[in-house]
Amino acid sequence: MPDNSFLESVGQYFDAAAPHTGLPEGLLKQIKVCNSVYQIYFPVKIDGEVRVIEAYRAQHSHHRSPTKGGIRYSNHVNQEEVVALATLMSYKCAIVDVPFGGAKGGVRINPWEYSEADLEKITRRYTTELIRRKFIGPAIDVPAPDYGTGPREMAWIYDTYRSFHPEDINAAGCVTGKPVSQNGVRGRSEATGRGVFYGIREACNEKELMDQLGLSVGIEGKTMVVQGLGNVGSHTATISQDEGGVKIIGVSEVEGAIYNPDGMDIHDVMRHRAEHGTILTYPGAEAFDKEDRRAVLEFECDILVPAALENQIDEHNAGNVKAKLIAEAANGPVTAAGAAILAERGIVVLPDIYLNAGGVTVSYFEWLKNLSHMRFGRLQKRFDEQNYRRIVEQIETTTGKEISDRDRRMIIHGADEIDLVRSGLEETMILGFQGIYSLYREKPEIKDLRTAAFALAISKISNDYISLGIWP
Repeated sequence: MPDNSFLESVGQYFDAAAPHTGLPEGLLKQIKVCNSVYQIYFPVKIDGEVRVIEAYRAQHSHHRSPTKGGIRYSNHVNQEEVVALATLMSYKCAIVDVPFGGAKGGVRINPWEYSEADLEKITRRYTTELIRRKFIGPAIDVPAPDYGTGPREMAWIYDTYRSFHPEDINAAGCVTGKPVSQNGVRGRSEATGRGVFYGIREACNEKELMDQLGLSVGIEGKTMVVQGLGNVGSHTATISQDEGGVKIIGVSEVEGAIYNPDGMDIHDVMRHRAEHGTILTYPGAEAFDKEDRRAVLEFECDILVPAALENQIDEHNAGNVKAKLIAEAANGPVTAAGAAILAERGIVVLPDIYLNAGGVTVSYFEWLKNLSHMRFGRLQKRFDEQNYRRIVEQIETTTGKEISDRDRRMIIHGADEIDLVRSGLEETMILGFQGIYSLYREKPEIKDLRTAAFALAISKISNDYISLGIWP
């Protein structure tokens, strides 16, 4: 099977899962196609010169409203990529029961070639174009950060939308991933990486799956290699190390890769890169330069986390992968041809349409916060703390023993916003994995978790089409 484009790989995954759903061909076709794509060209004056910027917004499915998906700034943005990412968003939201249709946006620029002022011009003009065509709004389509964008760009989008709709009291819900000071939610920046950790942990707790891979149950002590130390990769690595007891033995970035089978402190690695501008001089590790940076995908390890861009593991290097479990933190890091080879070799892949759903899950929490105009925890935190304090005091009176100040603080702590966000994300990722793994075990004809995930997503979306009367 030769490698195809990202969109074609997504289509192949869909086609592999469709027969396991028992749905009619017409309904499957409706679920598969992208409903609408908006291609935009707009002028922006930069350094006294007018440049025409190419941009897109795709809305794959309207079985739920609003649609939801990030906006990426990259020289590689094109219509096919945006449609593929919007398609994955539909399935991703369905798997974790987040009530959005899938969407995605992209602006074809290299953001690192522009000043902050120029990026603001581009972002506000792009937002204006979306507003004019009704491709953005808290009940229509809600963007979020993606590759090359972050809270700063989301704040510009929010401000631009609000200037066009000053009467909309829910305007803050037009975009997520905003700074906390601009109606964002605590825990959003770490959400995707933390969700990846929860997903890996849940898979590692499944004895049957670990027996299949020849690994012990539990995440603690397992070796991990991470490709890409951006937002997702860095949070996945730090949380896996700090909360899961994972040993990080390899990482890569744009300048190359490093490997140390004895393990590395990921915080120390990131500090070294911040100070020296590279990971290649990190002491005690074997270095691979820029030309060999994809060697990170072939390092010996238990868990490989591709957290960079799509199409990283393909028919050319899948046969060299030595990891036992691949956790797709990025979108589409394994091509359909590469996935087939990995499956033949018995390597388990935790698919992107489930594993990196932490971002959209916490974006959903932010959207709910914006619509409710209420910070999470505001109503119950103090009430809970007072109740817990009374319980502790009653225990001390009854037993005649005094609880330490440290334990007292821990017991009476009421849930803050970030506690509730993390708890909701953890529950979502656990239930998402259980749904996929249950289907995988129930249907022996389904040979991998990706096919099970796609089949589950397709079935959930079809239920919406039928129950809402969208499908005749």
